[in-house]
Amino acid sequence: MEAIVTLNPLYSLAGVLVGLLVGLTGVGGGSLMTPLLVLAFGFHPATAVGTDLLYASVTKTVGTTVHGWRGTVDWRVVGRLALGSVPAALLSLLMLSHMGERTGEAGHLMATLLGATLLVTAIATLFRQRLVGWLVARLGTAEGARLTLLTAALGAVLGVLVSLTSVGAGALGMTALLVLYPRHALKSLVGSDIAHAVPLTLLAGIGHWLLGSVDLSLLASLLLGSIPGIIVGSLLASTVKEGVLRPILAVTLLLVGVKLLV
Repeated sequence: MEAIVTLNPLYSLAGVLVGLLVGLTGVGGGSLMTPLLVLAFGFHPATAVGTDLLYASVTKTVGTTVHGWRGTVDWRVVGRLALGSVPAALLSLLMLSHMGERTGEAGHLMATLLGATLLVTAIATLFRQRLVGWLVARLGTAEGARLTLLTAALGAVLGVLVSLTSVGAGALGMTALLVLYPRHALKSLVGSDIAHAVPLTLLAGIGHWLLGSVDLSLLASLLLGSIPGIIVGSLLASTVKEGVLRPILAVTLLLVGVKLLV
């Protein structure tokens, strides 16, 4: 961790671009920012993941505030997700601490899991509606204790993925929530997914920081660019055709995922 925080305009520009895409498409910033930091800027996967997690906790706090103010957060769903994600995140961080987070072995594990998660995220981004319809028709609707258990299990999976890759709480989490809660309003699930990501990314980010893999100068530079980028992207979202952007984004995630795996 650096004692003095310095801003890098190049990283801020990357923040602007990622922020714009997040605002335009709603796809989680981790799917874009983490591979960008690893492949384009050469950061160790641990530094990229740890820094991006704290970055995400700040940006998603803003989103949660808006959704909470509008009443579009189902706190029961958030609690069920956290029931699984918090313990899973803690166990993942303990595993990284045991391995030595900045070792080659840990870096390879994180890069491989990141690549695989990006491939699945690309599929979920491109075929979400078809996947949800297909799964709901075959799995049916869960209720009561079974629904709580399945939601907690989903939270556990997200806890591991987010802690090790900073990816998963966006496209993957939303797709799974649409399957588990087909009768819920979409805006309620979106708000709940974002609200759940705040404590998860904050907890995992603090864990990475304690392990020494957060670059505060990088974090400040990314936030400086991404916050206005997200605002502008959100304002422009209604003027851009989602049907054009999402396939391009999905293909990009697919190619980046393959690059990380080979």
